[in-house]
Amino acid sequence: MKVAIVHDWLTGLRGGEKCLSTFLTLYPEADIFTLIHIPGSTTKEIDARVKGVSFLSWIPKIRSIYRYLLPLYPIAIKFLSYRLKDYDLVISLSHAAAKNISLPNTTIHICYCFTPMRYIWDQAGAYFGKKRFLLSPLLKLLQWWDVRGASRVNTFVAISQFVRKRIRDYYGREALVIHPPVRLEDIPIREGIARDSAPYLCAGALVPYKKIDTAIEAFNDLGLPLVVVGQGPEMERLKALSRDNIKFLGYVSDAELFEEFCKAKALIFPGTEDFGLIPVEFMASGGPVIALELGGVTESVVGVGVEQGRATGVFYREGDKESLKAAVLYFEKVRAKFMPETCRLHAERFSESMFEESWKTLIQKYQKASGC
Repeated sequence: MKVAIVHDWLTGLRGGEKCLSTFLTLYPEADIFTLIHIPGSTTKEIDARVKGVSFLSWIPKIRSIYRYLLPLYPIAIKFLSYRLKDYDLVISLSHAAAKNISLPNTTIHICYCFTPMRYIWDQAGAYFGKKRFLLSPLLKLLQWWDVRGASRVNTFVAISQFVRKRIRDYYGREALVIHPPVRLEDIPIREGIARDSAPYLCAGALVPYKKIDTAIEAFNDLGLPLVVVGQGPEMERLKALSRDNIKFLGYVSDAELFEEFCKAKALIFPGTEDFGLIPVEFMASGGPVIALELGGVTESVVGVGVEQGRATGVFYREGDKESLKAAVLYFEKVRAKFMPETCRLHAERFSESMFEESWKTLIQKYQKASGC
């Protein structure tokens, strides 16, 4: 069986690209196609497997402007589709345009959906601000295109129940759920509960929907140490909001990030994510999570009181700084209950081996049902 994997773009090593690496292990002969490829921005293994890109990849300085070229995505993915006519199975890893490829009727298309495109659906305001009203006709057209593309997918697989609902709401399609894989063997486990003076950690891209400003406002009031890891367009604004107890590290390697995991009391996770790999990675280091009780994190973190002796974090229900402050103060009182071994054991439910087993079972059932 000739297999192709279509990824939205390869401009950095984030959660989606980590999933892609696992798929390359599952399909060692698969070719990668993508709208944009910046060599050296992911891994050598990924770079070596890229066989086709769209014309967007040829635009000078594309890495810094591709988010502004949203109107060109339908043309670009159509351009890429012509390269996929000879494949038996196409797997799209999509949070934007990858699932909208056009394929022959004889080609099986399975979409591993990170989320329906945030830019044109529920988070247009976060990305475009007041300009979203001026862009309304374009966004409506792109929504029509997105739904039409989703109708051509043979099978949707969502990364969480939260995304499964979004797929149903926006596309009218049902989806299976297979949580993303985490490479646990790369993450060291801490030796014990963090010391009293240890900082809290907030990590991820510095973009509006991550709500890192809520964490900063809360820790400004609490006066407790907070380390912020990541980079993005919100960097300067967030620094301007911060007091002396908040430290920014910017971009760090995975190895450096895992070191920060082991130093921190807990991970602060104030945004609403479709799944959220960082909380699982943090639990794999033996650390607990303090998170807003919305989105995919409710499927990966066990809150206090849910399962006796199994808790791996604390949830708060309102997205404002006061609720987060209350959650942190509560955590300070009960943090001795969170054992590193318990957090690590729970994270093992999301290992690469578990993902690979689930995916292989899905493919076997699909092949049996379709007679392939």
